Amino acid sequence: MLIQNAVNAAGQPIDVLCRTGKIAALGAGLAPLLLPGEETLDAAGRTVLPAFIDLHCHWRTPGYEYKEDLETGSRAAAAGGYTFVNLMPNTNPVMSDAAAAHALMEKVETIGLCGANQTVSITENFDGHTLDHLKTLPESVKYITEDGHGVQNAAVMAKAFAICHEKHITIMSHAEDSDISPWDYRLAEDIETVRNLYLSEYYQTRLHLCHVSTRGAIEAVAAAKYRGAPVTCEVTPHHLWFTKDTLDYRVNPPVREADDVAALVEGIRAGIVDAIATDHAPHSEEDKLKGAAGMVGLETAFGVCYTKLCRQEGLPLAALSALMSTNPAEILGLLGKGTLAPGADADLVLVDLAHPWRVDKNALHSKSHNCPYDGTTLYGKVRATIKGGKITYRAE
Repeated sequence: MLIQNAVNAAGQPIDVLCRTGKIAALGAGLAPLLLPGEETLDAAGRTVLPAFIDLHCHWRTPGYEYKEDLETGSRAAAAGGYTFVNLMPNTNPVMSDAAAAHALMEKVETIGLCGANQTVSITENFDGHTLDHLKTLPESVKYITEDGHGVQNAAVMAKAFAICHEKHITIMSHAEDSDISPWDYRLAEDIETVRNLYLSEYYQTRLHLCHVSTRGAIEAVAAAKYRGAPVTCEVTPHHLWFTKDTLDYRVNPPVREADDVAALVEGIRAGIVDAIATDHAPHSEEDKLKGAAGMVGLETAFGVCYTKLCRQEGLPLAALSALMSTNPAEILGLLGKGTLAPGADADLVLVDLAHPWRVDKNALHSKSHNCPYDGTTLYGKVRATIKGGKITYRAE
């Protein structure tokens, strides 16, 4: 495939030649290199970027397929410009078994629209104390998390960090003290963030902090990084876009004050924030009415982040691309992904930066439509997604 008439993140004209799933050449005027029978895609002046990689995603399989399944999740990812996602283990049953995780990843590959890594739980079946399964995990399992819960017992979490140091496993932390969160969500996040940062520094175990949302947590991450802790962190599009004054909608952690949003943006500028992850959390309307926390986010992520960070805050597009593609690839150890370079995987996204578009929750590819952006006007529409040199999504 040859992508013609595109521009890169710096606005420079560029063609991209893809062969055998890889980027074969980059530059202007590559048409003479096209072989008979190879496909062409006219970018019509739109911007080509490395496809997005989501560090934090829920596809609700197994057990909650009425909210999302592997096929609808794959379609939503492709429509959002994603070619790889990292799936959370809060399924039914809880994903505590490496063989089950591997089988699920194979099913995703069979669908062919998006690659996936399935994380494994920190404690067995989220029971909060059993770590025996960690000791027998194969080397293929590199990421574990208790997303949606957080390990409440400090001694259990310390033992998990010790085991993961020996096995070179990254802990992905949902930082929340559930005894505190009923009366102070901010303190609940901040205090457990500090605890987990200290454990990472003490054991020198890789820690990735999920959905950081407060100024206090960002400042704690900055201090831990300064001291040399092997820590990375992510923020979500909705914590960048909404404040508690602009949205009455349950997510966990909750949307925060305007000062917290400013702190997240400052953290992005300063390089404290490593990645933007969606925390795509599909729910049925009935479940939302019952108080389920979360929103879908794969199909709106780039538009929200480009509008907020690039158009409103002046962040360079290349920096946003690093947050959504390059850095997540590095955190997940995905060699050849997240970059535009000869020899890299031909995982690409074409985006229209010039024209506004309006979010319509009923047009989403996700099975669930719990989308508080409904009716919002954004810039940065995904026009096409390419995985391994093949088109997986093309906007009508």
